[in-house]
Amino acid sequence: MLARWGYRTPGMWNEMARLSREMDRLFGETGTGTRAGVFPPLNLYDNGEALVVRAEIPGLKAEDLEVHATVNSLTVKGTRKATEVQGASYHRRERGHGVFSRTIGLPQEVDPQKVQAAYRNGILEVTLPRAEATKPRKIRIGS
Repeated sequence: MLARWGYRTPGMWNEMARLSREMDRLFGETGTGTRAGVFPPLNLYDNGEALVVRAEIPGLKAEDLEVHATVNSLTVKGTRKATEVQGASYHRRERGHGVFSRTIGLPQEVDPQKVQAAYRNGILEVTLPRAEATKPRKIRIGS
């Protein structure tokens, strides 16, 4: 009975596996450790004096971006313009467009008054100096 309805067909299971991979790609974790659809992708690291965020935002100008910092969060906002080719029949459209905003929590408090940002070659780099209270201090030991 099962064979009559095609349940034993290997092609069906291959198609189910392909569909599962496609759903994971669209909605879940990808092999690179980033969530599909999260924009802009970024790295955050601590160099001892500051937290540094590097975000990939190709195709924009610096004036198209906004960066906002608080003591414990960073927000990057902007707009990616659509690049439509008039009269074209698209076969695939993977490049998103429109307004985006991403806010991340920071692992340490920073000094928002000293934050600096630079945008070169599609990479936004934001340097967030650690707040004085979070910097390690060498303690002199008395006798």
